[in-house]
Amino acid sequence: MPLRIIFCGTPEFAVPSLRHLLTQSEFQIAGVVTQPDRPRGRGHATSSSPVKEAAVAARVSVYQPEKIKSDEAFEYFNRTAPDAVVIIAYGQIIPQRLIEVPRLGWINLHGSLLPKYRGAAPIHRAIINGETRTGLTTMRIDAGLDTGPTLLKFETEIGPDENALQLYARLSEAGAPLVVDTLRGLDSGTVFAAPQDNSQASFAPPLKKEEGRIDWSLRAQQIYNRIRGLQPWPGAFTSFRGKNCLIWGRPLSKPSMVATFTDSSAAAKPGMGDILTGGGSVSVASGEGTKFQLEFVQLEGRKRITALEFANGARLTRGDRFGS
Repeated sequence: MPLRIIFCGTPEFAVPSLRHLLTQSEFQIAGVVTQPDRPRGRGHATSSSPVKEAAVAARVSVYQPEKIKSDEAFEYFNRTAPDAVVIIAYGQIIPQRLIEVPRLGWINLHGSLLPKYRGAAPIHRAIINGETRTGLTTMRIDAGLDTGPTLLKFETEIGPDENALQLYARLSEAGAPLVVDTLRGLDSGTVFAAPQDNSQASFAPPLKKEEGRIDWSLRAQQIYNRIRGLQPWPGAFTSFRGKNCLIWGRPLSKPSMVATFTDSSAAAKPGMGDILTGGGSVSVASGEGTKFQLEFVQLEGRKRITALEFANGARLTRGDRFGS
């Protein structure tokens, strides 16, 4: 008899795991639980979550409680009687009385190597912090924030130019077989839970818009890490002549190559945030003597343009800088 599974999830990150479970004959997806339809996007039109769309396409019943701690939700889980609940980025805290319903527990797929990066934004924070390796962990959830005992792990390198969107997509696909292997191992008694070492824990709180504002006192590599990690939101931005602008670029490998303006300011000592041109490119002075090579700029209300188009259109002069 197949294992009865309730699948709880909301964003695109959870969809590959749901689809993979649906292809496995030893599992029966008895229901999908996801967040209610909500206004999304610029037009604020009401739309379904990616998990709901995948469930509807597969003709699986969907339950969308406003609050999962409600009595109605408790009745749903008891009535459905799952052997296990798979929960991936659902978006609400699960009460203890629900945690106790399935015999194999609530199995969570988390986007880090726990106990590192507990919290809502593990993929983004790992890149922002300059990590070179990360991974996935399956765990049994408990009443804490990603503190439950771990089950299986998947480890991978973070590419030097990989951004959060790319890593997010790659880990979401890698998570699908990890979830299946975890469920099989729990059912057969070959996978065992291991407590986390809380002394090694680090945290990944939700991103805030103001975190996207670039601090030009950081080294160029640190700025690049933030640009990569803050995709797709809030993006990395700075100010120029009183207006915000999004920027893209990378550390300049040989900072001495670009160090002057095209006018007589070559002798001026650049400050952090100063915009420098020369040799057919544009760079920005950053912390500890490093320079950040500017590739694209998007001023408020404008389209994205190349750094050279920006420099020519702005008619840069001595003293022009970002962050002023």
